[in-house]
Amino acid sequence: MNGAQALFETLVAAGLDTCFANPGTSEMHLVTAIGQSARMRPILCLFEGVASGAADGYARMLDRPALTLTHLGPGFANAMANLHNARKAHVPMVNIVGDHAPYHLQYDAPLTSDVAGHVRLHSAWHRAARSAQDLSRAGAEAVQAATTGAGRIATVIAPANFAWEPADGAAPPLPAPAQGRTSDATIAALATLLGNGRRTGLVLGGRAQRAEALVMAGRIAQATGARLLGETFPPRLARGAGRVKLERIPYFAELAIEFLEDLDQVVLVAVNEPVAFFAYPNVPSRLLPERCAIHELVGLDEDVPDALARLAAAVGATTDAPLQRHELPPIPEGPLTPAAIGACVAKHLPANAIVCDEAITCSLDLYRATEGAAPHDFLAITGGSIGIGLPLAFGAAIACPDRQVVALQADGSAMYTVQALWSMAREQTDVTVVLLNNASYAILNVELARLQAGAPTPKTLTMLDLGNPVPDWVSLAKGMGVSADRVEDTVGLERALAQAAATRGPKLIEVMVARR
Repeated sequence: MNGAQALFETLVAAGLDTCFANPGTSEMHLVTAIGQSARMRPILCLFEGVASGAADGYARMLDRPALTLTHLGPGFANAMANLHNARKAHVPMVNIVGDHAPYHLQYDAPLTSDVAGHVRLHSAWHRAARSAQDLSRAGAEAVQAATTGAGRIATVIAPANFAWEPADGAAPPLPAPAQGRTSDATIAALATLLGNGRRTGLVLGGRAQRAEALVMAGRIAQATGARLLGETFPPRLARGAGRVKLERIPYFAELAIEFLEDLDQVVLVAVNEPVAFFAYPNVPSRLLPERCAIHELVGLDEDVPDALARLAAAVGATTDAPLQRHELPPIPEGPLTPAAIGACVAKHLPANAIVCDEAITCSLDLYRATEGAAPHDFLAITGGSIGIGLPLAFGAAIACPDRQVVALQADGSAMYTVQALWSMAREQTDVTVVLLNNASYAILNVELARLQAGAPTPKTLTMLDLGNPVPDWVSLAKGMGVSADRVEDTVGLERALAQAAATRGPKLIEVMVARR
């Protein structure tokens, strides 16, 4: 047995069975070991940012890590943008990054780089293996680190020779650390606080936005009169008919400040204090009013359902909150405005679907329109680094092959990780991509005005426009093996969505968004 074989026996024994990979020469013994494993599924991604984004989607749906395999420092660097999103989503992930053999580093070969410096940027835990036998021990430690709290990114650097040199055997799995628990004193203090008659918001994030946790939070809100608020970009939100409804904090800082201005106190539940996404002239960075007192019920890495259940008992919450009714907005005939697109999606969204939202400029209208759709899980762009939508949908579909995934996808950000379409076709995942083509980085046109950056010149606008030429998404999708259609009105979109819901496999619907 060599170091690579020992590593993958260790990872499989620790519960990992899926590897999103983009390997190179220094990882060939690792590739061979995966090929010899009966239980590790390799999935080729044509860009490392697809691998990291897919591992994020996989972890959000299963609450356990997938594995990524990338090539040296440059390969890991290609994965960084979606590792940033995964870090903000607080998901478990294990990365294996190849490196040169230590004795080869002195020659400064073309692909020599500071691999440790690269992985440190987005890993909560990392280390380089020190020997072939140590490679499997590092793998066990990485799984333990990744499954700490809500989840962490853990990275093992695997020097090439330690993969091919002999090892004695696999390392035993290590237990995941126990989650922290909210103290009885905190529960008692917050129960008193919620009864003081002040205007209160319960701000939910992370695992507080899962279905069972929302029921408990809804009971607390029902008993105390608190507003039930949700973070702007949730990792995974249970929503739709039959679910407890949240008020989502707006993205635009000015709107969020107005939205939160009546609150005297907030209780944070597995979430940080809401702040503006960017700095803007004459706009505060903090969104809550200055007078607002901030308290925490439970941290991101603590036992969220337990804390909510105990607080519900402490405030005497016995009545369920009203649930979202199944109600769909009317579908207008004619051009595809964002609201019309949302109405069509809501009507044809299958029950128990997974919706991955990177609609960007169209996102708010689509979100509002689908509030009363069939029950579904909603996955957002947690870290704001665009290019997550297609890989996120792909990873979610790998994790949940029995559920249909709908990717609400802006055209500009889709170009960052268009390679995900190829992986969808190869793996025959049941993903419907609703590609919103407005031939523009439209959100940046909005931000240009909000930042008071001055009157744009024609040259300025060329940096925010996707015309000349407009990407042909039907051709791009078909070229990667994904069936595709273009629609220009609500009748065509309804027809395409109905067909997509009735058939398995990947498909792309290019929606020509009406210019406002």
